[in-house]
Amino acid sequence: MYLRLAVILFIGALISGASLAQSPPQPTLETLVAKNVEAKGGADAIKALQSLRLSGKMLVNEGQIEFTYTQIKKRPDEVRTELVLQGMTVIQAYDGKEGWRVSPFQGRKDPEKMSADDTKSLIEDAEIDGPLVDWKAKGSTVEYIGTEDVDGTMAHKLKVVRKNGDVNFVYLDPDHFLEIRVLTQRVEQGAQVEVETDLGDYEKINGVFIPFSEEAGRKGSPDKQKIIIEKAEPNVPVDDAVFHFPATPSK
Repeated sequence: MYLRLAVILFIGALISGASLAQSPPQPTLETLVAKNVEAKGGADAIKALQSLRLSGKMLVNEGQIEFTYTQIKKRPDEVRTELVLQGMTVIQAYDGKEGWRVSPFQGRKDPEKMSADDTKSLIEDAEIDGPLVDWKAKGSTVEYIGTEDVDGTMAHKLKVVRKNGDVNFVYLDPDHFLEIRVLTQRVEQGAQVEVETDLGDYEKINGVFIPFSEEAGRKGSPDKQKIIIEKAEPNVPVDDAVFHFPATPSK
């Protein structure tokens, strides 16, 4: 009886050991970040991309409303987005210090400065290379959590905590190591907000892969805005003045 039990335990140990041996090792945080940088085109190509102008369209209200979309980014941390519809232009801009906007569809045609909470999303928009590239220099902390299902893809999930306290959960495609989803958690006006952004249709621009499709909205909400990029122009000359709050004309 003892001998039979010992044999069973020995066989069980062999099976368990074989299963463990067949399980692929979990990648390290450093490996995933390095693969993400390489997948985008490499550190040199990313750093050489000093400005980027994106043109296309934004679809809202389940695609019933279409804006003409333009966004300009310039290192180190400037961005300006314009949405045009029926002759009216929505503007949101950040110059590295403060954000401002023009909201004609809300009856405000004059530029107004944005609150610190409202500016948080613009700070992320200003990044040309995303939250993982040079994360230490940006003052962030990053943790690899494991894998999670993203619409049928077991994506690598990384938690990025920015120096302002905002959190990005970055999902990397397991084959290409590019971002396919970013879930952002931040506090706005005293309330916790979760925004889910799906990224795809990557194209190589000046040696760097850029997503040409972006769908974003509150997590769990069916009403999301979709941005479709039709043209991307690298290293365009940009006057810093377009990012700054417009000067008040002298009387």
